Amino acid sequence: MKPSPDARLERVLATLSLVIIALISLANVVVRYITGGSFAFTEEFSVFLLVVLTFAGASVALRRNGHIRIGLLERALPRGPKRVLIVLQWIAGATVLGLIVWFGGLLAWQEFQWESRSPGLGLPQWWYIVWLPILAALMLLRLTQQAVDRLKGRELGDES
Repeated sequence: MKPSPDARLERVLATLSLVIIALISLANVVVRYITGGSFAFTEEFSVFLLVVLTFAGASVALRRNGHIRIGLLERALPRGPKRVLIVLQWIAGATVLGLIVWFGGLLAWQEFQWESRSPGLGLPQWWYIVWLPILAALMLLRLTQQAVDRLKGRELGDES
């Protein structure tokens, strides 16, 4: 059995995000039950961590070739045209992720310059936003690794 491609950093980020979401949500429920009040930070942190979890999980799925796609055309094509299709798929994905990296980075920079604060806790807004281009760049790296693997005929994790 061939080893599955790894995206360890993203797996750790996703795991930590999920654990922290579960812990702060549980703590919030317990405190609300006991005191009738709740922690103010839980919603703001939970939403942020859910975004991190989503991007990190998508990055792991990209690396393991686990994203949903319609493989009918790909399976029907001979080797040469199939390779062209893989490159076109990479170009489309890289374009979208590149735009997210660019505009997410621009937004984070503007939030830093404007010294915007989060509505709930008053933390610098860029602390939350800067993760968008970072995680999109990681996804772009994993997309590229996946495309190279597919072009070389290594389609690990492909259950389609």
